[in-house]
Amino acid sequence: MPRGNRPMSPHLQVYAFELHMAISIFHRITGVVLAFGVVALIYWLAAAAYGPESFARAQWLFGSWFGYLCLFGWSVCLFYHLCNGVRHLLWDIGWGFEVERVKATGLAVLAGTVVLTAASWTIGLSI
Repeated sequence: MPRGNRPMSPHLQVYAFELHMAISIFHRITGVVLAFGVVALIYWLAAAAYGPESFARAQWLFGSWFGYLCLFGWSVCLFYHLCNGVRHLLWDIGWGFEVERVKATGLAVLAGTVVLTAASWTIGLSI
């Protein structure tokens, strides 16, 4: 059989892009972002251990508008990955595979991300 006549595997032209697909993709992306965030955390801790001048530079970096933007993005990724990780744990015990529950838990992950991020930044900035 010529190569052009073989059946093709399903792909995005066959499937309609839905919320659960986006949530799965973003779960992987946020895992990678969290790994970079850990590198930034290690830099901050190493700067604190290295001395006051080093720590002042790290504090200046993380206290700048760019640092706050990165910290905010990292916290969004952290809470998203946490909420979706709980969803995956529920799937591991066999709960939530029905189509309506998949949609509902996907929306709950997004809502939990917004609530937890807003709460942590509100509390953190008020301290």
